[in-house]
Amino acid sequence: MSRDTRQYPNNQRYFTVWRWHFYAGMFIAPFLIILAGTGLGMLLMSNTTGRDNDRLTVSPPQSMVQAPIANQAKNALKTLPNSTLIKYIAPRDTEIVALFQVISDGHDNMVAVNPYTADIVKSTPTNSGLYNTLDSIHGDLLLGKVGDFIQEATASLTILMILTGWYLWWQKRKSVKAMLFANDANLKKKRSFFRTIHATLGTWISIVLLFFCISGMAWAGIWGERIVQAWSQFPAGKWGAAPMPLSIDHSQHHAGMDMDNADAAPHIHGAAATPAATHGRVLNTGSTKEVPWVLELTPMPLSGTTKGENGIASNIPIMIDTVDRFAREIGFAGRYQLNLPQGETGVWTISQDSMSYDMKSPTADRTVHIDRYSGKILADIRFEDYNAFGKFMAAGAAIHMGTLGLWSVLANVLFCLSVIAICVSGYVMWWQRRPRNTNEITGLNPPARGQSFSIWWPFAIPLLVVAIIFPAAIIIIVAIALLDFLVISRTHFMQKLLK
Repeated sequence: MSRDTRQYPNNQRYFTVWRWHFYAGMFIAPFLIILAGTGLGMLLMSNTTGRDNDRLTVSPPQSMVQAPIANQAKNALKTLPNSTLIKYIAPRDTEIVALFQVISDGHDNMVAVNPYTADIVKSTPTNSGLYNTLDSIHGDLLLGKVGDFIQEATASLTILMILTGWYLWWQKRKSVKAMLFANDANLKKKRSFFRTIHATLGTWISIVLLFFCISGMAWAGIWGERIVQAWSQFPAGKWGAAPMPLSIDHSQHHAGMDMDNADAAPHIHGAAATPAATHGRVLNTGSTKEVPWVLELTPMPLSGTTKGENGIASNIPIMIDTVDRFAREIGFAGRYQLNLPQGETGVWTISQDSMSYDMKSPTADRTVHIDRYSGKILADIRFEDYNAFGKFMAAGAAIHMGTLGLWSVLANVLFCLSVIAICVSGYVMWWQRRPRNTNEITGLNPPARGQSFSIWWPFAIPLLVVAIIFPAAIIIIVAIALLDFLVISRTHFMQKLLK
């Protein structure tokens, strides 16, 4: 241990925190770069071609009269043999295509249709575009549950890295103003330049990064799905619809009608809905998150109940065009999604939310379920009906995805580039600090290499808090501790490489 370290206990604290910051950064920086890079890609795709080619343009006729949706659906169904219509997505504006999701024997296509001529513009497999590939990498690195855990651990350790970074930079600057604004003298020195950029930029974006970590982890498999999301789900009983159908009269209005009739709806069939069927399972397309976070684990209502009110008039046949007309009457405008009932107890679901890029404001989120037999509204769920964390996630998803308008897109681009710059500058500082003696095995070359420090218990408190709140963090910390005790501390080569 050096003389300075013996004389000044604060040096021990500083180097202990610095080592935690260093090791956390070495692990998570590559994944943060991946998250920022894929986030940039999704921002680009969602604002150009769209997630499912939903921004493809058409030339509207002078009359501006759209073909019946049933006719558009009929042509979309022809793209696959013996196909079933799952979803209709209304055009974003007058020059944009309509979308239809159709499935058939292992095939699942998203079909873009000219809403005026009903001609097919483009047909592609659902979730097959570049946006969805980037989304999958962003969510689980294309590794399924293992990748999901890695990304959750990355977000958890990022929170730890933010806390340690604040401490380290405060020790250097001693004021918030100095932490936020770079010193010109430091910028003139090569090593100080990268440290100043790394720390100053990190201070500016740290709160946003903290917000992105928490909102992102709410989707993850451990902290999100099994803890917070399960606790925060929307109470299905709030809408008053019976959990099981009380009566089903198949002689009443039925969505499956003759497609030769221009006003008729397409044939509908599918797996019967069950009380265990959740919004996420029924309405999400594959791994793509389309259902508002607070509703994802909430059970779907069922058609055939005696509940519901203020729906489609009893003398009007319940078909895709009449449901669309009703959606417009109750306030849905522009792009919205219409999921068709699947199975005998399935419901019509009309939804519009910013997370699906339907509109900008998350406070306008709305999901309406309609009984397929009676036409009554079984549920009308709006933003104000969400609980506190549900509202946080609706707003958080909009900020996270940059759906609030051009300003939020530009802010997200700047944020993603800043994250990449912080990670790269951290690696540059590490490379500049390496020993110049090429004959020495330097390995990771951590701060205060070769020295041992006792645990600074005041720092262990926030570490313990982070570990308790975010289980992925404590799993990683325990794994590292076991690795250190069982392997690194007992292997001379590993000690020289890592310590």
